[in-house]
Formats: sequence, structure tokens, C-alpha cells
Amino acid sequence: MKPEHRAYRTSEGNVRIGSVVHGIGAEISDPEGWIWTLVGAMDGSRAPAAVVAEVVRAHPGLPGEDARLAMADLLAAGFVEDAGAAVPVSEREEVRYSRGVPLLRWMDLGPRTSPWEAQLRLRRARVLLLGVGGTGGYAAQSLVASGVGHVHCVDPDTVELSNLNRQPLFRESDLGRPKTEAALATLRALNSDVTVTGERREVRGPADLADLVAAAPGYDLLVLSADRPDAIRRWANRVCLAADLPWVAAGYRGPLVTAGVYVPGRGACWECLRAGEIARRDLRLAPGQDEDVASPRMPWNPASAVTAGLSGGLLAHAALALLTGVPALEPGFRFGLNLMLPGDPVLQRFPRDPDCAACGGRAAEAGERG
Repeated sequence: MKPEHRAYRTSEGNVRIGSVVHGIGAEISDPEGWIWTLVGAMDGSRAPAAVVAEVVRAHPGLPGEDARLAMADLLAAGFVEDAGAAVPVSEREEVRYSRGVPLLRWMDLGPRTSPWEAQLRLRRARVLLLGVGGTGGYAAQSLVASGVGHVHCVDPDTVELSNLNRQPLFRESDLGRPKTEAALATLRALNSDVTVTGERREVRGPADLADLVAAAPGYDLLVLSADRPDAIRRWANRVCLAADLPWVAAGYRGPLVTAGVYVPGRGACWECLRAGEIARRDLRLAPGQDEDVASPRMPWNPASAVTAGLSGGLLAHAALALLTGVPALEPGFRFGLNLMLPGDPVLQRFPRDPDCAACGGRAAEAGERG
């Protein structure tokens, strides 16, 4: 059994397994007590046949096949790993990621031979990250520290004094320096086992973004943390749909901090989601008014190290989840929190719109091919 999923018995005699975290734990009825014996025998010291033998010895009337099937069910549910599996990374990487891999193992509810499978996926991954300011800086730190194999950073700006209240990759000595140049130095110093590249470049339209996405040898994910120009999320949605590229985006609007998760052909696209949210809200706009009047935009988005750090953390979590499959996310949603009301989560999820101008026809065609 995974150590993070260690089982215990309830007062009713059931077996609870997978920790008390909602979304992970499960409860198994065990009127005859042999499930408890089974999970106790699966302590990493026995091969499967020996586990079955131990359960049958303790419960003579139990068919061995029942124990074998229960073991298979526990494996399929993600509660089991091979304690004898080799560690497929260097000693240096084993130590570096010795805290992150157990967390991936804890959240992973898929059958795996080794807890290092997810980490190896990160090592092979290539990510394009647009914007290395507040949200992007925190996200980039997390991706590089987590061992994403190649992170390519793009940003057109130079470091300004007003950036330093929330952008973690820069120092006072970096003032006037191109952001990508300063960011690369910081990120490379953080983890020399990954490849960090970058370029100073402005995305002025969808064609610029398409050129970046199409760069060889290709990317596994677009991480969007830029908030300018205003249309950049719409461009990212269209470009990623055309390129069949998953993407994540995050940011903050005052005390609201959110991140979105999008995979072409699976769930709502960004435009479906936005249309669904507009329809859900009752803004009571006068005829001819744009929805932006209800939430006006300012020349610069008010932000702090807290809102930038939270949005960057949510963005990195979404990126790592898509790259590893841990935890498994059903894409096509936005999630986050409202700092004005702790405990009041933000969750926006709507079905894909079959008439969506961005993904409606494409998704239908994909369904026909499938």
C-alpha cells in the first residue's frame, strides 16, 4: 500500500483507505475482516502470492481468488505501488525530488508501477510560458523547481521598480534589464537539471502566437500568464485549438484569483466558458452596454505578492496536472478563490457549446472521427 494511503478501521469495522482527503479516500465494507488483513499484509515486504497466502492463512474459508481480485481492485484505484520497483533517476534527482514525488504519489489515483512515472513525464515535457511577471514568475519558479524538462519563457518588457512588489524573479539590480534575461538567470540558478530558454518578444496578434507555438521540436503545453493585449486569451484559445495544444491560463482581478484549464476536444474551450459565465451572471446591463462596465479595467491591474503568488501557484498546479495526469482533471473549467471571502471558492464549469465559433465545428469533427 502507498504509505500516504495507509488504511485504518472505523468504529463500524469498515476499512478506510487513501487518507481523509476528499477526492482520494474510500471506505470499504469489511464484515468478515479479511480486507483489513489484506491491507495489513500489503506492507511492501511480501510478493503478491505471499500476500494472498497470508490472507488465506488468517481466513481459512476465503477463496484465494477473492484476495487476488481485491488486490487488483486496490491497484486499479491507485492505492498500491510496487515497493521493489527500481528508482529510474540519478541519486541527485532522487534527493532533489524526494518531497515532490510522494505528493504526486499521494494524489495519483491511477495504477502505476513506480511513483516516479509522473516525475519522468515532467522530465520529458516541454512548456512554452508567456509572461514572466507576477503570475508567470511564480509559475515559472514552480515548473522549474518541479523538474519540467524544458521551459521556454517569452516576455517583451524590461524590469521596472513597480514590478518588484510582486514579481519574484527580479531584484533591484535588475532594473532596466530585459525581463527574460533576468528571469533566465534566476531560473537556471534554481535547477541546473532542466533546460530554461527564452526570448524577448512581443505577441501582437494570433500570428505571433502561432509562430511561437509551432516552433520545433514542439511543446506539450502553453502556460499563459500574460494579460496584455486584452485579446490574448482569445488568441491563445484559437491558436491552441488549431494546433491541438493543451493550455492553461491564470491571473487576478483585484481580490479574485483564478486559473483555467483547456484541452482541445475535451470539455469547454475558453470561449465556451466565457459565454457560459456571461449568460449565468445577471449584470442588469442597460441596452448597448458592454459587460466590462461592471468590472472596469484600469491601466495597470492592482496586485500584490499575495495575489501574484496565489495565481502563479494555481497556474503551476494546473500545468503540472495536465503534464503528469496527477491529479486527473477534466478540462474546460476555471477555479480559484476570492480573498474577500476565505472559504468561498471560485469554480466555473459549463458544457461545450456546440455552436461555439471557436470549437463547435472542430469538436464535432473530432467526435465523428472518434
